[in-house]
Amino acid sequence: MRKWNYKEKTKHEFIIINKGIQTATLTNCLKMELEKSQNGGENELLNLSEDNSICGYDSLHHLLKDNLKPHHFQEVNRLLTGLNCGKELEAIALPESTTSLSATHGFDLQAYSFHVDKEVIREPRVVRVGLIQNSIALPTTAHFVDQKKAIFEKVKPILDAAGSSGVNILCLQEAWMMPFAICTRDKRWCEFAEPVDGESTKFLRSYALKYNMVIISPILERDMNHGEVIWNTAVVIGNHGNIIGIHRKNHIPRVGDFNESMYYMEGNTGHPVFETAFGKIAVNICYGRHHPLNCVTFGLNGAEIVFNPCATVGELTEAMWPIEGRYAAIANSYFVATINRVGTETFLNSFTSGDGKAAHVDPGYFYGSSYVSAPDASCTPSLSRKRDGLLITDMDLNFV
Repeated sequence: MRKWNYKEKTKHEFIIINKGIQTATLTNCLKMELEKSQNGGENELLNLSEDNSICGYDSLHHLLKDNLKPHHFQEVNRLLTGLNCGKELEAIALPESTTSLSATHGFDLQAYSFHVDKEVIREPRVVRVGLIQNSIALPTTAHFVDQKKAIFEKVKPILDAAGSSGVNILCLQEAWMMPFAICTRDKRWCEFAEPVDGESTKFLRSYALKYNMVIISPILERDMNHGEVIWNTAVVIGNHGNIIGIHRKNHIPRVGDFNESMYYMEGNTGHPVFETAFGKIAVNICYGRHHPLNCVTFGLNGAEIVFNPCATVGELTEAMWPIEGRYAAIANSYFVATINRVGTETFLNSFTSGDGKAAHVDPGYFYGSSYVSAPDASCTPSLSRKRDGLLITDMDLNFV
């Protein structure tokens, strides 16, 4: 990839195409960096592949906010994230106990509130939702037991941050308790599979009880009742520590590195909607977001919030990512909470993919960027592209 040298030009025009909604031409997008160079500061070299940022920024939102004049950014942001009931999305002030955890452990923390017009008869039904994105904690060559324990330790402070901020429903990323080794087609990674009431559920139950919080835990499931068949499963843990139910991934990709039917087949749970203490929720695991009728069926079954826990890489889907969750929310009149893991996961043994690439040891970069969309086409800014993160949103289910 060619590195960009700011001294080459004094004026740049950037075409920003985002979310399939608007195309905007932005002149002098990197004005601040240019001024630094002209004032004798170091000439910064940009290379997305080095730190997986966007021109040195956590996200496109931060890049634009820091480099556009305020009134220019306001207009661009209106086009990229929409207006919520005619207003900009409001940031939420979080307690010090939450912000200190973010500062100490270095994870991205953002919080927003969706507006809704107050009704005359119905009382508001405000729910606080949390999404966690994270990278793995140890190299994939470490002992499997150590890898899982390290991931548990890594997410503990993020779970505490969610709980201390009053999150009602929390969702983790797809197969959060392991590397996303599904691309490798190496059978030994099935050792991470566990029963529905296994180690990960027991770990999260304590947080559900401690914080009166519903937790969605996407795991690699070992079905002990049916010959130890492996499924890609989301376990819905109730706020009393009970298991409300499960949903098994019902659309399996066979694209590039992600030939996931080597590990599990399409799920057998249909399109369940779970009644929780805080609202009716569904879990549309990863690849299901590409299937419109899949999204429709969750809505027809009564979902008010659809969670979309994912593990997807930039080369395959990053251009689609900001579009699909937002479109599903608009088309089906429910909230969509979309979560993706972060980082590059490198494996010892190389593997090939279905697209003819030479053998390689990683599937690409998991780009994070988790966000929430509302039925009126508004959405939150995304979490970091490169850091662990917690996104908190308040939403009134009367909006659905």
